[in-house]
Amino acid sequence: MAVVIVGTFDTKGEEIGFARDVIEAAGVDVHVVDVGVMGDPEAEFEPDTAAAEVAQVAGTSLEHLREEADRGEAMEAMGEGAAAVADRLHEEGVLEGILGLGGSGNTSIATTAMRALPVGVPKLMVSTMASGDVEPYVGAKDVAMMYSVADVEGLNQLSREVISNAALATVGMVSSEPDVEVEERPTIGITMFGVTTPCVQTAREYLEDRGYETIVFHATGTGGRAMENLIEQGVIDGVLDVTTTEWADELVGGVLSAGPERLEAAAQAGIPQVVSTGALDMVNFGPEDSVPEEFRDRNLHVHNPQVTLMRTTPEECAELGSIVAEKLSAATGETALALPLEGVSMLSVEGEEFYDPEADAALFEALREGVDENVELLELETDVNDETFARTIAEKLDDYMHEAGLV
Repeated sequence: MAVVIVGTFDTKGEEIGFARDVIEAAGVDVHVVDVGVMGDPEAEFEPDTAAAEVAQVAGTSLEHLREEADRGEAMEAMGEGAAAVADRLHEEGVLEGILGLGGSGNTSIATTAMRALPVGVPKLMVSTMASGDVEPYVGAKDVAMMYSVADVEGLNQLSREVISNAALATVGMVSSEPDVEVEERPTIGITMFGVTTPCVQTAREYLEDRGYETIVFHATGTGGRAMENLIEQGVIDGVLDVTTTEWADELVGGVLSAGPERLEAAAQAGIPQVVSTGALDMVNFGPEDSVPEEFRDRNLHVHNPQVTLMRTTPEECAELGSIVAEKLSAATGETALALPLEGVSMLSVEGEEFYDPEADAALFEALREGVDENVELLELETDVNDETFARTIAEKLDDYMHEAGLV
């Protein structure tokens, strides 16, 4: 097995060679993937996977990319090719960890390859972009970003120190196993928002007392995508999807969308799931002055200086209900839909800012009308954070897990 280094030989050959030497000196093999396009390789050694092969895997050629001289097209193609190469090397048992180093171009390419790998495979990116917004590079995977401090351009006392640290950190991740005994238990994925926290805490404690391991995902877009990815990988055995709020952002245009595939992974995998309507009363934006002009006269709540919430309307709630119902009706495993009739978040209970019985009624009615008979409907005269509601949905999932033979 080896650490795979992804880099552009036409601009970072010297730095890649230094990282390779550090890793090999520590006793770990290295497989270097060249993703450079525009210039001739400057490294004094040959890559294990050449740039021409990476381009070919992406369905193009190095010659074509050079002739077009379109940097955007080249970055996209080499990212796609690098992802396919990394996935193949991992399947073959060659790739045990992956390291990238570079500026914005190779950060885009290398992290595309990293995101193609399962959670748990060590992924470290030394980047000039690491001190800014890294969401486009990290996505929903466990990509570690290390700021290069200076540009990755030549070797000097600073760059050697940073690259050495990154190389040795990767060596440590691939060559060490935690000397801690871990009991294998069925794993439940749970979604949570601040306004559904009491529900999740009660349900989580109930499930853990009954022998489950729980993983709680913050429903901030990347959280929902991370859970869906782990379901697809077979890491999660059952789902308590308390907080489906990401669909409100996807529908209305908020900043925390998990994409149109949200709520599909568990349905397709056929694993037990209990789904609720947590925080479908709100759409998320950034600071109050970032709210789009078209929404400025809506019911807004400043959650904190960086987060502004907007109440969903009856029309939006009806559409959300139809979408969620359609997603759940496609499930191939045991599925329940739980409706907290007295409020879907802390803010929508009577007396709070988002209390809107008309909007809630539109949501619930669309769900009732939309779900197929294969979805068990649970309606409780409580709000989502009531202890009775939390225990009911946890008990239902526990029943499903036993029926499925997963416990």
